[in-house]
Amino acid sequence: MQMMPLMFVLIGACVVLGMIAFAFAGPSSAKTQTRRVASLRERHGDALVVAEAQMRRIANKRDTKMDLAFGRILPNPVLLAKRLAMTGKTWTVGQYGMATGIVALVVAVLLLLKGMPLLLALFVGLFLGVGIPHYVVGRTIKKRIGKFTAKFPDAIELLVRGLRSGLPITETIGVVGHELDGPIGEEFRAVSDKMKIGRTMDAALQETADRLGTPEFQFFVITIAIQRETGGNLAETLANLATVLRLRGQMRLKIKAMSSESKASAYIIGALPFIVFGLIWFINGTYMQRFFTDERLMMIGGGGMIWMAIGAFIMSKMINFEI
Repeated sequence: MQMMPLMFVLIGACVVLGMIAFAFAGPSSAKTQTRRVASLRERHGDALVVAEAQMRRIANKRDTKMDLAFGRILPNPVLLAKRLAMTGKTWTVGQYGMATGIVALVVAVLLLLKGMPLLLALFVGLFLGVGIPHYVVGRTIKKRIGKFTAKFPDAIELLVRGLRSGLPITETIGVVGHELDGPIGEEFRAVSDKMKIGRTMDAALQETADRLGTPEFQFFVITIAIQRETGGNLAETLANLATVLRLRGQMRLKIKAMSSESKASAYIIGALPFIVFGLIWFINGTYMQRFFTDERLMMIGGGGMIWMAIGAFIMSKMINFEI
């Protein structure tokens, strides 16, 4: 009978942590990009239709046995493989699954050695085993996308200078790939290499836009597609796009600076109860085990986590802005 309240506390803690993570994730950039791209597609119609992916077998890597094994276990392996590709690393689904299992096992064993109940140790180990690799991948993607977005206006201006000097757009893309380093150079070199093996420019650019998932590059792809269909001065259009992207980046940095203090306070306040609980647990585990045996303490702890989740959600809505 004592296991039932413990199960309810564990489920409640998982729900609260998920609500906090969802609350501080901020507005969905994917939804914003989809909505804006859809509005542009409605206005321009067939001018934005790009060629379907060709020569897919050349671009895709052959999965190993470990990738196939973890692909059957992990949920949505296709989306996971896409996320791993967005990191710019050579990580595979099999390596991700192996890291998840190792982290979960190590954490669970360490907590069991410290005297934590078996069910709680397995729950915490599974939670950290899933959360830590997911956080590392997300952090790597965010860092790489940030570097790409910061240098993207410079790449567009380099394209503009090449177009004004008389070079075609296909050659200027290759020049950008060789002149710039970091993620921006890698992506433009990938586009240039795909065009060299027979892929159309529209298809190569759209594949890169789908992998990056940034509205800035999607605007660039749409701009080129419209100009190729309707004609006009592509250099001037790209120059205007570079100016807009710079202003967009300045606005994002300004909002980040204005909301940084509030975010730091929210993170500290939200993490402090869990940090104190963990420290006291490692100092005197017997004392803290009453939270998992006394029903009154379970109710009080559950109520406190619910109020924390509500406060975190309200604070997140106050400090997150959609640009």
